[in-house]
Amino acid sequence: MTRCSFNSFNRKSFRGGFAKTAAMTLALAALFISGAAALAGCDLRGQEQAAETAPAEATATTDAPPPTDSMAVPPTAVPPTETPPTTTPSLFDRTVDYHVIVTSGEPEGIAAALAAARNGMTTLLVEEGDALGGLFTMGMLNSLDLSVSLDGTYTLLTQGIFQEFYEALGNGFDIDEAKEWFLDTCSAEPKLTVMLNTSIVAPLMDGNTITGLVISERGSAETKTVRSLAVIDATVDADVAAAAGAPYTLGGEDYGSYGVMQGVTLVFEVSGADWDALRDYLNRPGSTSGGATERVAHGLSAIAREYKPEDPNLLFRGPNFARQRNGNVLLNALVIFGVDPLDPDSLAEGMRRGSEEIPHIVRFMRENFPGFENAVLYGHAPRLYVRETRHIVGEYRLTITDVLENRDHWDSIGHSNYPVDIQAKSPTSMGTVIGFPDIYSIPFRSLVPLDVEQLLVVGRSASFDSLPHGSARVVPTGMVAGEAAGTAVAYSVGHAITFREMSRDEEAIGWLQGQLRYQGAYIVKYDPPRPAVMDHWAYPGLVVMRELGQVGGGYTNNYRLDAGALPAALQKRLAKVMTVVNERTAGRGEFQVHKWETRIPAGEVSVELLLVTAARAASMGDFEWLSANVPAPGAAPEARSFESADQARDYLYERGVLDERTRGHFMDLGAVATNGHLYTVMGGLYLALMG
Repeated sequence: MTRCSFNSFNRKSFRGGFAKTAAMTLALAALFISGAAALAGCDLRGQEQAAETAPAEATATTDAPPPTDSMAVPPTAVPPTETPPTTTPSLFDRTVDYHVIVTSGEPEGIAAALAAARNGMTTLLVEEGDALGGLFTMGMLNSLDLSVSLDGTYTLLTQGIFQEFYEALGNGFDIDEAKEWFLDTCSAEPKLTVMLNTSIVAPLMDGNTITGLVISERGSAETKTVRSLAVIDATVDADVAAAAGAPYTLGGEDYGSYGVMQGVTLVFEVSGADWDALRDYLNRPGSTSGGATERVAHGLSAIAREYKPEDPNLLFRGPNFARQRNGNVLLNALVIFGVDPLDPDSLAEGMRRGSEEIPHIVRFMRENFPGFENAVLYGHAPRLYVRETRHIVGEYRLTITDVLENRDHWDSIGHSNYPVDIQAKSPTSMGTVIGFPDIYSIPFRSLVPLDVEQLLVVGRSASFDSLPHGSARVVPTGMVAGEAAGTAVAYSVGHAITFREMSRDEEAIGWLQGQLRYQGAYIVKYDPPRPAVMDHWAYPGLVVMRELGQVGGGYTNNYRLDAGALPAALQKRLAKVMTVVNERTAGRGEFQVHKWETRIPAGEVSVELLLVTAARAASMGDFEWLSANVPAPGAAPEARSFESADQARDYLYERGVLDERTRGHFMDLGAVATNGHLYTVMGGLYLALMG
């Protein structure tokens, strides 16, 4: 068998960046859409490099920031410096078919495959469907969720390979043109092999190292084993990572809502719509119902809410519209609940339910939507748009606080600022926007799963907590991460350093960031803009409750901390805290915190009522008191009673729910409790009970 040695790679073959899109185009897009030649049989030899580990707590570096008057100016893009290799560890000294295999022809996977191939890596891209593009093409989601800077320049934050696509096809792109662009762009890379109609059977493992995949081509009864030095999992559900043993959470599990996921959508297409009439209506003077350009639009939410679905477990929300070249219009508006995206039968049932509902929706639109009087159902996407399933646990999990405090990271591989958009999870919920960041960074560590070596995960199932995933899940951000992952393969192979070692190595990350800039990506160091809410006395409690999914600030980041707290808000947040604490202390045996609930009376919530309620709840974690006050053997413990609100406040201080800084805000017992009081007490209660 031929032996091939690759001690370096081509760092200059990658195409450079493209001219920036006009500021007005980006501003409108941001406003209107919140919205082969494989080396078979070669021994691919990498080279070992001594690694300098990055600081363990390096999470928000602000060194070498750009000029303060323009966050949009990245450091000069120059070819990175070569690092001389040394010896070859056994992990990289093995016979393989490709340097890297990328799973799934989703846009994120395509970006990863293109980046790897353009950096000299022999690359296999595996896609189960008969076309590339995934959600963009098979899901027919062509309204782009763009991230542009908020400094007045409207600079596109997700540059690089996504910008290639965006400048070629624009927003509201034609589905067939997108399929063609993806295939042509991949076909132009001599080191990239694309296999369509090919499913993944299983990861190939050597201990905890992924060494390739077992695949099956459609129509063939036999499987095939392909070996590689690295795998990039771009499947929407991180299927390969999960099968390889990477840990993950499911849906809202990380904030106490196990398995609760955002609804799925079936995009559908109509002909006969009058786009000019729709645009004129949405853009009429004084309109607050949305907006439209020549190709994309959004709005009519109030009208859509009047629709009564035939299937009660569906929701027709305000649509995102996108016009095709033939004049047809695609609509992202139908949300389907009760679907388990990890169950093929449930997915099929969701598709059936959605397809049966769509004709009723089109009839409603003909009667109620301006410009749709003559609309006719043309068809729907062959795949459901699934927003959420697994969330891989990686070397770092991006948090909602990272996103909404605009944090930078020492190992940043790109930026985003898309709103934290949590879509509806039931027919009675319209979803929420938790906040709108100025800018935040995606750490390379969030692509590196725990427990599996030589695997990177890109796309919505990467290592993001469920809530920040509401922002980071959008495809342009995923393509930025995909490009970084593909580029990282070149360094890993060229220097015989694992992805995990790279994630702790300042020199490796420095090379990666430099190479990405050279390729046209947008990566800057910046001083995180400080949200005004961070200076509010109740902010620490807000942070805790926001991490539990109990606080939202909308597009304006207004958390209404000084507004009066409502009884229903206290009831809901108390129930959430006690339920989550009870579940998370289940492994503590006799020290598990019991649930406790009480009925909050109607009317104003006073500081006195809030303190006494919280103190009684806090007593459920006071095991010294509980052991001395058990009502009867085997009986459930009862919450402690308090003679006065002063006593309750002192008890909350003693238990750590309040501290010296916050206690002074609870002296006026007859005052109306604000949301700031509520979040402070409930956040402190959660932390105290969890210990």
